Amino acid sequence: MSNTDVHGTVEDGFEPVREAFAEVVAEQDGQVGAQLTAYAHGRRVVDLWAGDEVSGDTLTGVYSSTKGAATLVTALLVQDGVLDLDEPVARHWPEFAAAGKATITLRDVLTHRSGVIGVDGGLSAAELADDAVIARRLAGQRPYWRPGTAYGYGGFVTFALVNEVIRRVTGQSLQQVYEQRVRAPYGLDLYLGLPEAEERRFRPIQWWTATPEQEAAFWTNLPGPHSILGVGYGLNSTPPLDQVAFANTRDVRAHGQASAGGVGSARGLAGLYAAAVWGLDGRPPLLKPDTIGEFAQLHSLGADLVRGDQGNYAVGFQAKGLRYPFLSANAFGHDGSAGSESFADPMSGIAFGYTRRRFGFAWSYPEHDRLAAATYHAATTTS
Repeated sequence: MSNTDVHGTVEDGFEPVREAFAEVVAEQDGQVGAQLTAYAHGRRVVDLWAGDEVSGDTLTGVYSSTKGAATLVTALLVQDGVLDLDEPVARHWPEFAAAGKATITLRDVLTHRSGVIGVDGGLSAAELADDAVIARRLAGQRPYWRPGTAYGYGGFVTFALVNEVIRRVTGQSLQQVYEQRVRAPYGLDLYLGLPEAEERRFRPIQWWTATPEQEAAFWTNLPGPHSILGVGYGLNSTPPLDQVAFANTRDVRAHGQASAGGVGSARGLAGLYAAAVWGLDGRPPLLKPDTIGEFAQLHSLGADLVRGDQGNYAVGFQAKGLRYPFLSANAFGHDGSAGSESFADPMSGIAFGYTRRRFGFAWSYPEHDRLAAATYHAATTTS
């Protein structure tokens, strides 16, 4: 059996999705290992996998796709009236008011407008494993730009701030709320804190493959460790953060830090968004239409101070209707730096989840466009 063989199922009408996935796997010579799952109006219609040591229930690090699960928890608490997006963070966490942060709201944090994207001198890999430790370090940090004047992606720390607010308000961590209200009831294979018993299903992330010349050119042109990009991606610590080792560290997986420490499968990612909008297996949707409208609304547009032109954010979620123009304006979700992708499009009825086990060179994942387009066109022509 070749590791380029595609396994799994698609419903009638979704055969083009399987064909697109097979083409992607063949181009990668089966060396990456990938999963693709999609729902249409809450019904699973695509469930595919391929590659060495990968099955449908394999788990791996999903990096910032974790933020989708963390945002869903936040949205639930806003929906309940427990959190208010426009309240200052310091109202519940007084220490956060230090160094000019007294007026920063939860909405500012979730839309990456707070300026709090890291700390001077950096956070060690061990510190970045635990949201509570990150929050203590961030409390005294001056923002890297005047809050509200611009936006920039806080890849590894944003949801540590959100988590601390949730702790102060509810007495529980974001991870505890997620487990009790989302993951366990809906049976999702997406963990914010991977139990030891599930470790056997975990497969480590691998670094990209490139020629020495490509590597040299890439790192020569990378901004410095103390630049805005360097701070946002943890490059200003000593040593700089090793992104591959991050998800492959048991301590990170055990804590499930809410910005980038999640572990899951394509089934888990797609199921998260299906549960949020349409419900799963007879259970009702987690979010009401008004809540979806609030959290899917565009907020931070144009150039991102950290990521350049790759930005465009709703509230906590990325604005997927701008990323994929064939989707509706209120499509929302989140990707991850190792190549995971996940989103919901309430208009077309799609919930999409994709994982891969190897970083793409220069964090480039052109297959996302092909797979998302194939899924959209299949869903909209068979409905």
